[in-house]
Amino acid sequence: MKKILLLSDTHGYIDDHMMKYVNESDEVWHAGDIGSVEVIDTISNKKPLRAVYGNIDSAELRVSFPKDLVFICEGVDVFMTHIGGRPSHYAKGISQQLKSVQPKIFICGHSHILKIQFDKTHQVLFINPGAMGKQGFHKVRTMVRFELSKGEVNNMEVIEVKR
Repeated sequence: MKKILLLSDTHGYIDDHMMKYVNESDEVWHAGDIGSVEVIDTISNKKPLRAVYGNIDSAELRVSFPKDLVFICEGVDVFMTHIGGRPSHYAKGISQQLKSVQPKIFICGHSHILKIQFDKTHQVLFINPGAMGKQGFHKVRTMVRFELSKGEVNNMEVIEVKR
């Protein structure tokens, strides 16, 4: 079993509250708009990190992380990208990628809007963890944590933090 902390849109911001949840996790996944190498270094010095770059990320971050990431963790197929849209309104090319990859979980960020929904069309759990940074229109900073074990997703929890 692995405890996963899912972040997006930190925009270079990291604080003790976020790090409390990083420390309680086995792995941290970041769905783009990281914003600074400091965020990556701080997290990866504590826990294993998987990440994709976002539209605001520097050339340095784009060299370090891919645009799309497909992997298996604890028997769960995962597809993560930054700009993904949402079920029934996916970004260009995402529906085709979902058909090709057939993940159990599809993760994206970008919108700063927390959304967790099972997409019946693609038979995939869609997760956008919202935004943990302080830039943007969101009034509450959010992240998601869950457990993966033997091909199953369990104990999903939304963590809200005052901005």
